[in-house]
Amino acid sequence: MSSARVDYIAPWWTYWLHEFPHVNLRFQPLDHTFKPQDENYQQSLIFLGCVAAAGLGVNLLCLAIYLSCLCCCRKDEEEEESKKSNSCCVTWAAVAAGLICCVAVGVGFYGNSETNDGVYQLTYSLYNANHTLAGVDSLVTGTAGGMQSGLNEHLSRLGEIFAARGDFVQTLQFMQQMSDNIIKQLLGLPDWEKAKVDLAAIADQTAYVEYYRWLTYLLILILDLVICLAACLGLAKQSRWLLTTMMVCGVLTLILSWASLGADVATAVGTSDFCVAPDKFLMNQTKDVISSDIVHYYLYCSQTLPNPFQQSLTVFQRSLTTMQIQIQGLLQFAVPLFPTAERDLLSIQHLLNNSEASLHQLTALLDCRGLNKDYLDALIGVCYDGVEGLLYLCLFSLLAACAFSVMLCAIPRAWRQIANRDRDYDDIDDGDPFNPQSRRMTSHHSHQGNMHSFCSYSSSIGSQTSLQPPTQAVTNAPLSEYMNQSALFGGNPRYENVPLIGRGSPPPSVRWAPEGKSFS
Repeated sequence: MSSARVDYIAPWWTYWLHEFPHVNLRFQPLDHTFKPQDENYQQSLIFLGCVAAAGLGVNLLCLAIYLSCLCCCRKDEEEEESKKSNSCCVTWAAVAAGLICCVAVGVGFYGNSETNDGVYQLTYSLYNANHTLAGVDSLVTGTAGGMQSGLNEHLSRLGEIFAARGDFVQTLQFMQQMSDNIIKQLLGLPDWEKAKVDLAAIADQTAYVEYYRWLTYLLILILDLVICLAACLGLAKQSRWLLTTMMVCGVLTLILSWASLGADVATAVGTSDFCVAPDKFLMNQTKDVISSDIVHYYLYCSQTLPNPFQQSLTVFQRSLTTMQIQIQGLLQFAVPLFPTAERDLLSIQHLLNNSEASLHQLTALLDCRGLNKDYLDALIGVCYDGVEGLLYLCLFSLLAACAFSVMLCAIPRAWRQIANRDRDYDDIDDGDPFNPQSRRMTSHHSHQGNMHSFCSYSSSIGSQTSLQPPTQAVTNAPLSEYMNQSALFGGNPRYENVPLIGRGSPPPSVRWAPEGKSFS
């Protein structure tokens, strides 16, 4: 297998983030080496969060200045062109805020998913490495325990049986030396118990933190989208209480966006410091637990590097082979003379066969390729997917801050326009003929007056019909036409189609000509 240095190359964005200034809270420049336990290094990451807090302060200050100018420096907006211009600005600002918010939410979902995938790959690799180290520790403990307890017990009984034969007793002593040699080689292997516990604890803690981080960002994304949609709804319906509520929520979300930006930048920079030189950090962390040769062997896993376990495994294999040969000889020559020794000899043979199987498993587990693969998978998950997802989350925070800043600028203007519209409507004179309400009241009173005139005129018509000759009788066709048109148009008479009725005009005068005379 090729070396890890060839398989793993830190991405370019980790080098870019690694070059960010590292300054403690006393504004002293620091080394960019990843040292999470160092207090000054922790302060350098906190300083990046303070920079985001400063950005929040500048953002809120700009919004306060804008709102102050909007409230204090009132311009004359009575002209129609000015009203149309302000309405157009509010509309375009709302559209821009909505689009930016939608883009931000999409970027945030992608970044949250990428970060979660990277952390999942890290924890999966840590659990695999922990399983490998636990298997090594179990095989070493089981084999050494079997040699110390089971083998010594069988050799003691065989010593009593072979007491009369010095050559057989000497063979048993030689096997005891081989057993002690195997136990010595097994105990010479590094103690993986402490490293196993550390990996399991790191994996559990990382998975726990990542779950709540993922859930928190999911809620933030949903909250941003809901606030943006509610603000657009308030602008469309011109609801002042909804706009006021969304403005308060927008300020809170703006603060939350800048806070998440600071946390994401600090985490991305710290992770990038690790990704640039991960082997150096791991060598420093394990120097008190495991020898540097073993750590170097697993980190690089090159065929040119010697296997630090090769000598111990070779001695283990040779000792087992020698003991198996001795047991075969005793089964062949001692059992015919001492039949009672066969059971113990077969038990020792079975124990040696199990130890040989454990040796093969131990050789496979101690090979660098398994742990090195887990190491590379963890690095790729953290430094590629994880840091990339954090960068997308930083972009989401910036876009969300921009979107809500634009929204906070548009809502006061929209609220002001709604207030001006309501004030203008309340200022309309009730006696204004162009006021719809006034027109309805005038029409109502006119209708009552016209009906009274129509009744008076009808009575006058009835009193005058007796004076008219039969050929000059007046029909009530206009009355039927009036009533038909009133029913047709919902009770509102169309007076323009009935020339005389309902307008208070006097009845037409009738002049009688004397007998024998005619009007010219």
